[in-house]
Amino acid sequence: MLSRKGLIPEDYLLTRLAEDVLQPKFKAKAGKARFVSKNGTCNVAHTNIREQGRFLQDVFTTLVDLKWLHTLIIFTMSFLCSWLLFGMIWWLVAFAHGDLDQSGDDFIPCVTDIHSFSSAFLFSIEVQVTIGFGGRMITEECVSAIIILIVQNIVGLVINAIMLGCIFMKTAQANRRAETLIFSKHAVISVRNNKLCFMVRIGDLRKSMIISATVRMQVVKRTTTEEGEVVPLDQIDIHMDNPVGTNGIFLVSPLIICHIIDKHSPLYELSASDLLHQDIEVIVVLEGVVETTGITTQARTSYVSEEILWGQRFVPTVSEEDGMYAVDYSKFGNTMKVPTPCCSAKTLDEAGGIARFKLTEGVTLRASVRRRRGSAVARRSRLETMKAHD
Repeated sequence: MLSRKGLIPEDYLLTRLAEDVLQPKFKAKAGKARFVSKNGTCNVAHTNIREQGRFLQDVFTTLVDLKWLHTLIIFTMSFLCSWLLFGMIWWLVAFAHGDLDQSGDDFIPCVTDIHSFSSAFLFSIEVQVTIGFGGRMITEECVSAIIILIVQNIVGLVINAIMLGCIFMKTAQANRRAETLIFSKHAVISVRNNKLCFMVRIGDLRKSMIISATVRMQVVKRTTTEEGEVVPLDQIDIHMDNPVGTNGIFLVSPLIICHIIDKHSPLYELSASDLLHQDIEVIVVLEGVVETTGITTQARTSYVSEEILWGQRFVPTVSEEDGMYAVDYSKFGNTMKVPTPCCSAKTLDEAGGIARFKLTEGVTLRASVRRRRGSAVARRSRLETMKAHD
């Protein structure tokens, strides 16, 4: 919708906003299921639930969780059933009192102008929705009719409160706000501040802020304990290096969330070659309070092995223009290659750290420059020789 209104480019729809169109698109390995999909939905099917009655003990949450079509059907049927039920009750009251047969001037009915079930049904609608056309009304002749009138008004108010509250909660659900919280299509691993880091980029498209925003990461993979127990979905927390140095992040412009791969990291023994063969999934969760509504919202995504780019980093998206900062979301998911060791952080620490890698890389670069210069000098000498012969 935002792209149709011209707020963001057409090539970056909400479902693809964090995707770099220049990047090769990877597909997950066949047979490998994601724990969390890219749009944040959990890929878990609950089967063989025997105690279905537990859902009815929390009717309101069950109604809110239903699809819109089912909610609207229940909304309509609740009113129709209540109108039909009380219409039948009003017809029975009129039948028991003899209102359907008596037509004398001295006869006082319980409810005026009720001659059939259709008129009783119309009176039921008038009572519950407080229309009051004026043709039908209750009299003081029957105490039972007065009690039924009170009960129907209370039932109608309860139905209105439940159904309107359910519809309001469905329209104000926190996951609607999460549609404008975006993540980069790929995660990257590269060197930052002389340390090997795992990084993702997050952003918020709206001007209204997310208050007390926090980011959490988990690695989900198959592990085996020392006792031989197989844990198919072992969730391991990842320590975050907050870019602003506090408990919460100030998500005004896109931020790069960084995780330093140290000895306490579950990625400590992961190398570039291992990343191609291991089935790991990194889940990123962004939580915060919506500034305009005060409702807590959560946005999720995940990165499987094929979506983690080794030896790349994100390009800058923020620039200063005319005294203000501008964010170019067309570069949100763009990355660039940078010199990065292909070994794991553990091997890197055992070899002496990133400083030795930088030293080796610098020697290699200088040697390549000398070779280029030598080849250029050789080409020039050959050209001069050919000109002299001519």
